[in-house]
Amino acid sequence: MKLLEGKTALITGASKGIGRAIALEFAAQGAAVAFTYLSSIEKGEALVGELLQSGATKAKGFRSDASKFDDAAQLVEQVVEEFGSLDILVNNAGITRDNLLMRMSEEHWDQVIQTNLKSVFNTVKASARTFMKQRAGSIVNITSVVGIKGNAGQANYAASKAGIIGFTKSVALELGSRNIRCNAIAPGFIETEMTEQLDEKTVQGWRDAIPLKRGGKPVD
Repeated sequence: MKLLEGKTALITGASKGIGRAIALEFAAQGAAVAFTYLSSIEKGEALVGELLQSGATKAKGFRSDASKFDDAAQLVEQVVEEFGSLDILVNNAGITRDNLLMRMSEEHWDQVIQTNLKSVFNTVKASARTFMKQRAGSIVNITSVVGIKGNAGQANYAASKAGIIGFTKSVALELGSRNIRCNAIAPGFIETEMTEQLDEKTVQGWRDAIPLKRGGKPVD
């Protein structure tokens, strides 16, 4: 029996990068996979076929913005209705809007907090009722090592990821008695489509600070 056989997982922001790698691994482990995408429409639509080929018992993408409270609630309702259950929630959706604090706009602060942190609150709150009803569930929130140690030029991103850590610990304490696990994973520097947009000198500096002298890959 595969590790996730008979389970339904919802993964946000799965059209590329870490989210895509998670979705493919879940499929390989026999899960039914629901996922969200927003801007990467073609990649999102193509992922359905890849997931089914990888072993998913069922796969469907939803073009949905988890940072919007009502959209997140509707998303979870749709997943439960179409898949018949929800066992695992993976909050992976995230963006960067890097700049030094003195140059950072209020808009870029708000965008990152809304997408990275508020979306986690939205989806966890929306799915908690289902998990509590069935007295089982697993919530995995993707944070970042930057949320632990900080990073120059990423005050907004670091704040959002640190917020996820505090939120995760609190939810684990609230829902643990109902047999619902809530954990956070804090990857180091993972090279994805998002990091390709960053300054190469900055990226190389990050690589040089890593013992392996390379960034991680999504499959890692």
